[in-house]
This record gives sequence, C-alpha cells and structure tokens, in this order.
Amino acid sequence: MQRNFFTDFDREERWLNEMARAGYVLAGKTFAYEFAEVQPQEANYRMDYRNFKTAQDFEDYRALFEDSGWKHIAGTKRSGYQYFKQISGQADGDIFSDADSKAGRYRRIADMWSSLACCYIPLFMVFILNGTVNMTAVMNPKVLYYTPGLWERSGVDFWKAFLFETPFALLRGFSWMVIPLMILVYFVFWAKAKRHYLETKQNH
Repeated sequence: MQRNFFTDFDREERWLNEMARAGYVLAGKTFAYEFAEVQPQEANYRMDYRNFKTAQDFEDYRALFEDSGWKHIAGTKRSGYQYFKQISGQADGDIFSDADSKAGRYRRIADMWSSLACCYIPLFMVFILNGTVNMTAVMNPKVLYYTPGLWERSGVDFWKAFLFETPFALLRGFSWMVIPLMILVYFVFWAKAKRHYLETKQNH
C-alpha cells in the first residue's frame, strides 16, 4: 500500500501510468493505493469524481464505461474518486468527450470541499458562543498554566515546569483552533479545484 495525495487529476493519472511502467498496476484504493506487482507495461488510467444516490446508478455508470472499453478499478458509490483503466485498444484515449465534461470533475470536487468547509463554520460559531474559544487565553496565554508559582520560578526549575505543562496548556486553550484550520484547508483545496476547473475548460 502507498499513500499519496493529489489535488490535480491529470497529475495523478500520469503518476499511475508511470507506476504501471515501473511494474505496479493499480489494484484498488481505500485510504491508500493498492498496487499489484506485474511486468512493466504501458497503461492508460483515467479518473472521474462522482457520487451516486443509489447502487443501481453506480452499477449503470460502471457498465457504461465497461462497454466503452474502460474497466472500473477503484471507487465506490459514495467515494467520489473513480478510477478506470483502458482495456480495449478500440476505446478512445480519454473517458471524457469534451473539455466541459472533463472540467466537470473539478467542479464536483470543488463543491465537495466547499461543502465540508461550510459544515465546520456553524460548529466554530457554536464554540465562540459557548465560550470554548477563550479570547482571554488568546490575549494572555499565562492563564492556561495551572502550576502554582510557575511565573515566580527561575532557571532550570522554571523551564522544567514550563515545558512539562505547555502541551496541556495548549490543549486547554487552543484545541478549538483545529476547526478554523480545517476550514482554511478545505477552502485551499476548493480554490485549487476551482483553478483546475477553469484551466481545464480553457486549455482543451
């Protein structure tokens, strides 16, 4: 198993094709890539991003590509990421017929990232309203340290106590920062997907 993270479908496809030339073909993907070791070969992998409401819709989707010469290698009804490998020399070199449909996968994943970010915003507001976000601690982190007389100590005695308690103080006062950090990360991924969407529409 191998872990990698891509925000660019084209780059991920190229990487999978390079892995096949090195003798590793994609066998599946959950939280990590699963490869089967084979003789080095030329392969053509393509990706889509799509979720399905029903299992039948998902099966119809897979069958449509199978009939067109593309084998579904990895992906589930709700995973979003769908991986295909060309199995017929008669199939077109791409699973998308035009720039709009190819760009559409970036639009769909951008919608996913923005939805995740928006889900965390109300939670962050609740933290602010119920006092979990301690602005006093933000302005004066000393209040998070509970060791008696800590700030009157000096030398080695101070640093031993300070360094020991600091991880606990950070958890007490700043664990809530995970939420805005997640919101920021999701919006960064949204922005990248949006950029890829616009570039794909313009360059094809």
